[in-house]
Amino acid sequence: MDAGSRSISSQKSRAAAAPRPPLQEAGSRPYMPPLNSGSRNPSAKCYGDRFIPDRSAMDMDMAHYLLTEPRKDKENAAASPSKEAYRRLLAEKLLNNRTRILAFRNKPPEPENITDANTASSHHAKPAKQRRHVPQSAERTLDAPELVDDYYLNLLDWGSNNVLSIALGDTVYLWDASSGSTSELVTVDEDSGPITSVCWAPDGRHIAVGLNSSDVQLWDTSSNRLLRTLRGVHEARVGSLAWNNSILTTGGMDGKIVNNDVRIRNHVVQTYEGHSQEVCGLKWSGSGQQLASGGNDNLLHIWDVSMPSSMPSAGRNQWLHRLDDHTAAVKALAWCPFQSNLLATGGGGSDRCIKFWNTHTGACLNSVDTGSQVCSLLWNKNERELLSSHGFTQNQLTLWKYPSMVKMAELTGHTSRVLFMAQSPDGCTVASAAADETLRFWNVFGNPEAPKPAAKAYHTGMFNSFNHIR
Repeated sequence: MDAGSRSISSQKSRAAAAPRPPLQEAGSRPYMPPLNSGSRNPSAKCYGDRFIPDRSAMDMDMAHYLLTEPRKDKENAAASPSKEAYRRLLAEKLLNNRTRILAFRNKPPEPENITDANTASSHHAKPAKQRRHVPQSAERTLDAPELVDDYYLNLLDWGSNNVLSIALGDTVYLWDASSGSTSELVTVDEDSGPITSVCWAPDGRHIAVGLNSSDVQLWDTSSNRLLRTLRGVHEARVGSLAWNNSILTTGGMDGKIVNNDVRIRNHVVQTYEGHSQEVCGLKWSGSGQQLASGGNDNLLHIWDVSMPSSMPSAGRNQWLHRLDDHTAAVKALAWCPFQSNLLATGGGGSDRCIKFWNTHTGACLNSVDTGSQVCSLLWNKNERELLSSHGFTQNQLTLWKYPSMVKMAELTGHTSRVLFMAQSPDGCTVASAAADETLRFWNVFGNPEAPKPAAKAYHTGMFNSFNHIR
């Protein structure tokens, strides 16, 4: 069991203190020379990229004599007087005592920077990729009073419509990243609260809210209307949620994982049973074919929708892989966006490791000891990078290069463990919420190389029948 979760009663007693407005600003708020340039010596002729000397001032006969004259061996005995006299006489008559044979009329021109041909080819050369700058401080910090300090919950999510949802105590707040405006979606009563999980539907309009009472509510944020309440699915609080099209998967403290089809009255369509303790992490793969679940029993399960049900009458499915390599609770889960069968997982305070899995074979590809509790994981959508958030001792966010797992940056600023992270729809900005009751925004993933406006997708069909539900 991973240490560090607070009791619900302590959160309620803290609510009696002087209220702080939520989601408000915390505190106060190489040079390159030209490629084509004229010659520095205007009187010099241009011969391209080579200097060819003027040979008219050269005495080629003298040069040939000096080049072919046998060198005098100083170490040998002195030559005969007759040969030495003949050599001196020949030098006087032929060379006229000239010691400089190769002579130039003009000073050789200085070489030009580059020729036109090389200039043209340089335009087609691929420029070297510069290392991306990662800002070390948060772009914005907002207050998040009454944020429940519980490792096993999931209280932060960022929808496809660029609206961030956060649960603070008994209330869900919505923060519009485009306008910076804040609105209150719902405040539940004390018997149902506090809120234990939030998760946006793929359409970015509807949101699921898990409660401490084991109920799950479905809300339409465009009209602030409660569409439906799913009751009797779990026997204890619902701490994890995940959408797969119209299927809402819920994970509870009772260890059960349930698939709920929100379009039909009898919404429970499948149940996954494999955890003996609270399910604190749930993530569907990008293809929607595999589900990863992590629990407080230190287990990681991979479930496949193509697996036949082990108990067809009860709708219970058998796991594809049951992995027990972690030695603490497994909450942090992240499917790789560029490799469909690659899953990253993070362990709690007694484990401190990030592990990588091939979900087709169940093999552990790599394991890295981070030195502290791993609370959350996010992949960069544009580069091969992974971001992790941590607890004691540094309470930092760490950016890793994959697959080498070399640290690229460590982002500090939170004064308590960074429990939750959420990624903006464009993949550039990351929001982190910590037990220090602050919400911080980091431009950690940079800008995409070719940003394109995302086409609005409307997924209202799965909610059309709610008006007829009684």
